[in-house]
Amino acid sequence: MRRPLFFGLALLATGLDQISKAVALASLDPFRPVPVLPGFNLTLGFNTGASFGIFSGTMAQAPLLMAALTGVLTLFLGWMGLRARHALEGAGFALIAGGAAGNILDRLRQGAVTDFLDFYWRDWHWPAFNGADIAIFLGAAAILAAGFRQPTEVKDA
Repeated sequence: MRRPLFFGLALLATGLDQISKAVALASLDPFRPVPVLPGFNLTLGFNTGASFGIFSGTMAQAPLLMAALTGVLTLFLGWMGLRARHALEGAGFALIAGGAAGNILDRLRQGAVTDFLDFYWRDWHWPAFNGADIAIFLGAAAILAAGFRQPTEVKDA
């Protein structure tokens, strides 16, 4: 994938994530659900751990460590994306890197990741998430989809 396209897609994912979080922070009260549709609320919350709140207790006191660990992983994924041979795979890595960067910015700015999308069924709630998490999910799906594509024949020169 070409570098400008890779970085542009990563920056787009980061920018959209940060804009949506700024709107959520400005318009929602923490932990007070705002019903949108049956099964979907906007609920402002903060995650000090990893995905789905894993390690929340451990990492709550070390947001800079969590940001650093995520930063190293993001750099590695960026390197992988720039080396990708298939555009869909490169786009997937760009979305993951952009989403991770959005969450890193939250940790550096406020010590926790801002979450606000709350899907539920009856009394069961999926862990709240955000735009960065959507970008990471879509990026992983794109990488998987790229892995299922038919290999092209390489002709000898």
